[in-house]
Amino acid sequence: MLRLLTVQRTLGTLPFMLTMQDVSKSFLGVRVLHGVSLDLDPGEVHALVGENGAGKSTLMKVLAGEYAPDEGTITLDGTVHAFTHPVQAQAAGIGLIHQEFALLPHRTVAENVFLGREPVRRGLVDRRAMEERTAALLAELDETGIAPHTQVRDLSVARQQTVEIVKALAASDVRVLVMDEPTAPLADHEVELLFALIRRLADRGIGILYISHRLREVFDLSRRITVLKDGRRVTTLTTAETTPDDVVRAMVGRELGSYYPPRAAPAEIGEPLLTTAGAGNERLAGIDLTLRAGEVTGVAGLQGSGRTSLVRALFGAAPFTRGRMTVAGRPLRPASPRQAIRGGVALVTEDRKGEGLALRQSVRDNALLVTRAVHGGGAPAGDLPGLLDRVNLRARGHDQEVQYLSGGNQQKVVIAKWLAARPRVLLFDEPTRGVDVGAKAAIHTLVRELARDGMAVLIVSSELPELIGMSDRILVMADGAPAGELPAGASEEDIMRLATRDGAGAAPEGSAA
Repeated sequence: MLRLLTVQRTLGTLPFMLTMQDVSKSFLGVRVLHGVSLDLDPGEVHALVGENGAGKSTLMKVLAGEYAPDEGTITLDGTVHAFTHPVQAQAAGIGLIHQEFALLPHRTVAENVFLGREPVRRGLVDRRAMEERTAALLAELDETGIAPHTQVRDLSVARQQTVEIVKALAASDVRVLVMDEPTAPLADHEVELLFALIRRLADRGIGILYISHRLREVFDLSRRITVLKDGRRVTTLTTAETTPDDVVRAMVGRELGSYYPPRAAPAEIGEPLLTTAGAGNERLAGIDLTLRAGEVTGVAGLQGSGRTSLVRALFGAAPFTRGRMTVAGRPLRPASPRQAIRGGVALVTEDRKGEGLALRQSVRDNALLVTRAVHGGGAPAGDLPGLLDRVNLRARGHDQEVQYLSGGNQQKVVIAKWLAARPRVLLFDEPTRGVDVGAKAAIHTLVRELARDGMAVLIVSSELPELIGMSDRILVMADGAPAGELPAGASEEDIMRLATRDGAGAAPEGSAA
């Protein structure tokens, strides 16, 4: 169908299903969108990319009626709309799936799908009709594994996201579905399930506007890619005719290869700062590990391989129950994070909002959380400006609440929080998840600087290009145990060959990584 649409578009015989023309928007006198234009075909996945603050989410909120545009027009199926409320956009056939789910966990799937629009019979909610309609919607998407009477809290994150999509489809006859960073909360194995669902939606003729920082999935899914920068449309590219380097240049003005700073030279790698021998617990076995000053060690592996279990054990959050561990030459097998922190070990977790930050507190209070809690003060508050300068934080001031920062700047506050505690060993679990390419480059540079200053750094990442670009060597995990170690510059094929080998002689792995 898309090939036919392309031919007709070339001949000028077919209008777009959706057109946003010259859309502008200002807040408090500051213009955040400057005459942005965008169009969409039925059944097309059109990706929208750009650094944080480029205007992607603002443009989509204008489309969804959450913001009224100051200038510009929205045309859907030949009709010009001027949305001033989300209900108007929904009635016209536009659905928006936010990155943060808007579900009630203690209510059923059907109750969430029809929240505020419950069918009524004889003055009472008709639960049977509600569940039957929900089941029919799920069946249309081949999602029959979700029972309408199940409470949402009992579903996996991927299935909760499916409920969000069904909820949007139930609200109206959806023609356009906007998905804002839909894979951010998903585990690796859940991403393909979402991709299959997106393709089924496209096959039904639904146009999808897809916002993501992950270029690999953008290239896997989309037919076209529109790049925004500083509230302006830079270009729209045909995915099959472009490369990730082209997209990165349009976003930030540099080559993809410049993401990663130079690796450590052999002379820069110093003494061991953390070692383990025969360490393990109910999820890990045979952990023999050495982390050296000045070195960045990467950890790769499939979902469930033990990657996150490893860093949580080193940090004392899910402690080793056997084996030996030393930090800076002294025996330390931490039984709690507090013991690990006092021993010089810090962990930047993958869930910065849930575990790394107090979102309603200021930048200052977040940056001093660890030192106040564990050391009773630690780094003086007077050191804070230098600390935040070092992580290249962009904020209005130290009193700004971190909930209003971009994802990349939130991550920088988390890193500053740990630097204030002056660790010797710094563990990262998915350090750049959910941040844009510019912020990724800044975090990569900072990590390398910390290693050059004498820290031992360990990075867990699901993004193989990041692991390969950042690591001086790579430990590959499989089934809760080391499957092998690879030198700097190893290929993705080398990593996957070890990660997918059958069995590693480990204890059964839970759901940790």
